[in-house]
Amino acid sequence: MDRITRIQAFLEQNPKDSFLRHALALEYIKLGQLNDAKTLFLAVLSDNPDYIGSYYHLAKLLETLEERDAAIQWYEKGMETAKKAGDTHALNELRAAYEDLIF
Repeated sequence: MDRITRIQAFLEQNPKDSFLRHALALEYIKLGQLNDAKTLFLAVLSDNPDYIGSYYHLAKLLETLEERDAAIQWYEKGMETAKKAGDTHALNELRAAYEDLIF
């Protein structure tokens, strides 16, 4: 059973699980299914705005899709969320990616 099939099986039992949806989005990126990944990241952040890791991956994906303005907005939201959570590691990663994009 491949990773996507296993993740989907777990999601059938718990369809709102942020970790599983995030993991599935990452698998979709590996396969080039970028719009499916984008949809999942957006759903994760809609349901669980404190799921900090998805901000970085969504913004990076938006860069790949050449949606620069949207990527900037998601980096900014992620930095704000990481700062509120006291997650300096995530904040630094988000800030570095953000600065690479805007400068």
